[in-house]
Amino acid sequence: MKRMLDMASKELTGLDRQEFLYAIRASEGRTIASETIGITMPMLVDITNAEFAASQGADIIILNMFDCLEPHIEALPECMPSETIRCLKRLCGRPVGVNLEPCPPSNGDSIWAMKRGRMANAENARILADMGADFILVTGNPGNGVDNDAIADALSSISAAVGDRIAIAAGRMHASLVLDQAANDIVGLDDVERFASAGADIILIPAPMTVPGIDTRHVQSLVRRIHSLGRLAMTSIGTSQEGSDVDTIRRIALECKAAGADIHHIGDSGYMGMALAENIFAYSVAIRGVRHTYRRMASARR
Repeated sequence: MKRMLDMASKELTGLDRQEFLYAIRASEGRTIASETIGITMPMLVDITNAEFAASQGADIIILNMFDCLEPHIEALPECMPSETIRCLKRLCGRPVGVNLEPCPPSNGDSIWAMKRGRMANAENARILADMGADFILVTGNPGNGVDNDAIADALSSISAAVGDRIAIAAGRMHASLVLDQAANDIVGLDDVERFASAGADIILIPAPMTVPGIDTRHVQSLVRRIHSLGRLAMTSIGTSQEGSDVDTIRRIALECKAAGADIHHIGDSGYMGMALAENIFAYSVAIRGVRHTYRRMASARR
C-alpha cells in the first residue's frame, strides 16, 4: 500500500476502506480535506466547487448539504442520480466523503433546511456506500443543534450498517448552537472514547484558534488520545476562517500539524460553497511544501 501523498488520481478513486485509512496515516500529517457545497452556485460557475478545490491541492473532498435521496451538484455533467458521486470522483480524481447530521428534517423552503436525505442513519449510510462514497462524516451544521450524544448514537447504527465497507468519521467543528457543549467542551476526551467505541475510524475536532478556548495544547491532548485508540485525527476549520487571510491560514495549518493532525479539514465558506482557493493552496504549501502541492494539483487526470 502507498501513501496518499504519492498516489495518482486513479489510485485515489479506487481505494477500499483499509487502503484509504492506511494511505492517510502513512502520509504523516500531510493530507488535506476540502469541504464543498454542491447545491449553491459554483465559484467558477460551470466547474464544480469540488473540482476547483482539488485543483488547488486538496487530497479529499467532503460534500456538505448533499441529499442522498435527491442527489444534485451544480455544474456536474448530467448522469444517473445513483452515479452522482462516482461521476464527481472521476472529474476530481479524489476520494469523496459526505456529511450526515443526526437531527430531524425541518420545514421551510431554504436550501439550508434539513432534509431526510442528509440525516445520519443506517439507511442513508447504505445508500451513500452504494453510490461510491469513500467515507461518511457524522457532524452538525451551524444552527442544527447537533450534540455529542446524538453523534454517538448515530455512529453505532451507521457502523453496524456500513462499517466494514467504508470509513466513518465523526465529531464537531463548532458548538452547532449546543451552548452547554461549546468552547473546550465541543469535543472532550470522553467524547473521543465514545466516538471510537461507537465505530469512528476518524475523529474530527476543531483546529486551534478556530473556536473560543481551543488552543494547540488542548487539541494536542485530544489528538494523543485519538491516536492511543488507534484512530485518525482530523482537525477542522469550520468557523468561516477558511475565508480569512493567507497568513492566518498558514498559522492554523502549522498549529494543527504541531498538534498531530492526520487530516487537515478546511471548510466550505470562503464566500459560499468552498474555501478561498488561495487558502487551500497556502494550507497545502504550509504543511507539505510546493513539490507535493504542485504534484497533487497537476495529477487530476492521471
